[in-house]
Amino acid sequence: MRTPYDTLHRYVDEGRVPGAVGLVARGDDVEVVSAGSVDVEGSAPMARETIFRLASVTKPVTAAAVMLLVDEGRLALDAPVEEWLPELAKPNVVRTPSSPVDDVVPADRPVTVEDLLSFRTGWGLPADFSLPAAQALLSVQLDGGPRQEWPGPDTWLGLLARVPMLRRPGDAWLYTTSSDLQGVLVARASGRPFPEFLAERIFEPLGMRDTAFEVPEAKRDRFASAYLPGADGTLTLSSAPDDPQWSRVPAFPSGGGGLVSTADDLLAFGRMLLAGGEADGRPLLTPASVRRMTTNHLTATQRAQAALFLAGQGWGYGGQVDLTPTDPWNVPGRYGWCGGTGTAAHVVPASGTVTVLLTQVALTGPTPTPLMRDFWRSAAS
Repeated sequence: MRTPYDTLHRYVDEGRVPGAVGLVARGDDVEVVSAGSVDVEGSAPMARETIFRLASVTKPVTAAAVMLLVDEGRLALDAPVEEWLPELAKPNVVRTPSSPVDDVVPADRPVTVEDLLSFRTGWGLPADFSLPAAQALLSVQLDGGPRQEWPGPDTWLGLLARVPMLRRPGDAWLYTTSSDLQGVLVARASGRPFPEFLAERIFEPLGMRDTAFEVPEAKRDRFASAYLPGADGTLTLSSAPDDPQWSRVPAFPSGGGGLVSTADDLLAFGRMLLAGGEADGRPLLTPASVRRMTTNHLTATQRAQAALFLAGQGWGYGGQVDLTPTDPWNVPGRYGWCGGTGTAAHVVPASGTVTVLLTQVALTGPTPTPLMRDFWRSAAS
């Protein structure tokens, strides 16, 4: 059985990734493997302190921010979000998922805070991207285009409100849009810019010193390059450490995929979840909120419809929740998510384990890469 060390070094030696950082923590026993280089040129070795673009591994952090406001009584799970997001007060939904975008009916109920957390908002990406409503959403979805060209939250919400929902609120799990809505919700409900709220209420208490929406110049020497893989295995540079897109917070700090971070910062976040919301003996979230984050909220039908993304497993708030042991790493209760830039972070409450994998090579689809699967397999052994 290969160890995490063997797995990461094999992929680097085969030229499939320039480098990677893997972390497996079981209680106080922490194994960290740094393999390869921060770029294809080998300009510097990969290190435990290397900073990576998290992409969708941002989502669990954003959900935790929402739950912090729920714990404080500033948000309620069953509250309609129109109180804070009035742009979404009267949404329309296409008559059927395949209907044209002008064949709509009013949504039969308001969107709630819990809808956003469980990804059953009505807006989001389905398995079939060719559906007219999905195509309309892609025209305003934040994942494409340079970060610094994204519109501000107010403008973006206005654009989204013009796009009909693909499904009625509560009916179906749809990917990613809900996390961006959560970030806007946190900012408006707290009265603070989303990056400031995260920094003061989550990152500082947890000691997540390198997690942010930008990389300051003083840390640029620890920022890894990012690559897109070609069909033949070649890697094309998509973002260098001096990329101006990451030099400042964008107009829209995406709760769905905007953060950078390190392995140790993600370990701190995972340990907080395993401790029922505590960090260094101080409560950050209530145990009830952590349980809701890490408990499946989808029906069997909703999980089946989302199989392209979830592979039949469940969804909590901000991350996948494993329900069936289909692979060695799918321990029931395992919670976490993967990022399109080649990142992954999970906690396994049953064994008190945190796993983090950070690479610079993007995914080519919604399913985990072979490296992710091999890393999880080695970490589970």
